[in-house]
Amino acid sequence: MKKQTSHTFHVAGMHCQACVLLTERELLEQPGVTAATSNLADSSVTVTGEFANTSPELLVKQLSGVLEKHGYALSMNKEKVKPQWKDFKIALPLALLFMALFVLLQKLGIVNLISGSNVSYATAFTIGIIASLSSCMAIVGGLVLSMSATFAQSNRSFRPQILFHLGRIISFFVLGGAIGALGASFSLNALGMFILSLLIGLVLFVLGLNLLDVFPWAKRLQLSMPKFLSRNLLGVSKFHTSITPALIGIITFFLPCGFTQSMQVYALSTGSFLQGGLTMLFFALGTLPVLAIVSFSTFSLTKGLNASIFFKTAGLIVIVFGLYNIYNALAVMGFLPPLLNI
Repeated sequence: MKKQTSHTFHVAGMHCQACVLLTERELLEQPGVTAATSNLADSSVTVTGEFANTSPELLVKQLSGVLEKHGYALSMNKEKVKPQWKDFKIALPLALLFMALFVLLQKLGIVNLISGSNVSYATAFTIGIIASLSSCMAIVGGLVLSMSATFAQSNRSFRPQILFHLGRIISFFVLGGAIGALGASFSLNALGMFILSLLIGLVLFVLGLNLLDVFPWAKRLQLSMPKFLSRNLLGVSKFHTSITPALIGIITFFLPCGFTQSMQVYALSTGSFLQGGLTMLFFALGTLPVLAIVSFSTFSLTKGLNASIFFKTAGLIVIVFGLYNIYNALAVMGFLPPLLNI
């Protein structure tokens, strides 16, 4: 039996628990790697395997090349990266322009598809768009690419991709509706609704802080499901059957994306199958355009020189959504005056 050795490397570019799963999944698929454990709190990954006489310097170079396509990079030691504050010169005006346009369209009734008590379906759709472009959806994009490559070998045309997206959209409506119906059994009072609204706002706020990539401590605040459960869910992608793409689409409902979790919490608060289902449906529809493009290519808007600006812009927008939910919850309880009816 060959000797097993372990090395711990720093991972640049990690924002959320989806990044943790994605880096582990990619590294575990490399020859000689028997274990990979990522840590979001300190942005590191410990890799164990049969590396023979490969030096740590050569190993980190080889493994970093595997992760670069997802926007991550490995290094021997944690590099002290200075926050790119200059990116806010572009990101802040873009975020303000987006929010001004969103409020205007809401006021004109153009995007106010159906209004919820706190989160309109238009807002859920918008959050879905942001989520699909963020690192939070990287694991879903990775699953789509992996699935597409696997089934392409069987010459099954676009059927797997279509099944994936249908499974994802239908399951988000059905499971979102189930969460909403479950919320009805709790009969939440005003205090319960206040707590849930605060939770939604806080989840979005923490997500936004992490997307800004200037506050390392914010990574410790993110909520996530147990890693063993997420890993087992991802194991479904290894089964090569005709219904596997649909199953993969369904399990994305349970993957550790903070955007998805915030919408799930809101769906619970609706106490309605229809409202909860439609909230998750519009969120899934928001993620559809980018994920559909990823299904047929390696296209990504978040790679390259402008990735930092994009993430900061998205982070600012998400922070505004989070703060609005927190403010609205306080206003409903009478602690603050109403701000905007959006």
